[in-house]
Amino acid sequence: MKVLVVGANGQIGKKLIELLKESKEHTPRAMVRTEEQSNELKQQGIETAVANLEDRVDAIAEAAKGCDAIVFTAGSGGHTGADKTLLIDLDGAAKTVEAAEKAGIKRFVLVSALQSHNRENWSEAIKPYYVAKHYADKILEQSELTYTIIRPGGLINEAGTGKVSAAENLERGSIPREDVAHTIFAALDEENTFYRSFDLVSGEIPIPDALKSL
Repeated sequence: MKVLVVGANGQIGKKLIELLKESKEHTPRAMVRTEEQSNELKQQGIETAVANLEDRVDAIAEAAKGCDAIVFTAGSGGHTGADKTLLIDLDGAAKTVEAAEKAGIKRFVLVSALQSHNRENWSEAIKPYYVAKHYADKILEQSELTYTIIRPGGLINEAGTGKVSAAENLERGSIPREDVAHTIFAALDEENTFYRSFDLVSGEIPIPDALKSL
């Protein structure tokens, strides 16, 4: 399938693009914000679409046109204020859900945050971020899309192990970004993740087995 990666210039997005590009089953289309980013990716043989999550829904739908699935792994980043978190992590995700419906794309994978579904477990220090993730998750769950919501723990830049713990509720933990990308990749075709939301941290179970045993 052709997969639109929203947030393709982020750390998880870049790793996912690599996996899709090397795959025999899938091909990536990277959604980026600037022509400069687009040109860099095109030189690597990667199809691109230039659009911004603060654009109109129609612009995102046009970027997604012809794709079979969308992965939303965009984020405002840790150095922006609550306003950008609202615009990107919440409204950007909501617009992308609307764009998927407008473009006739059913498969949608959203990267959220550990325990975003449980208000009692939110970190006070980044509460606006959790609020954005919580309601973005709900908007996707209430859509007509075949969704998977992956809620990773603290993201680290260590090498992936290929082994995780995935469940409806998990204790605090961390996970390499590489393993999150591999989990997204594996979830695309794994029917056991359809219409499912789950926490994800490093563990002892190979990723494909972890997803099959949710």
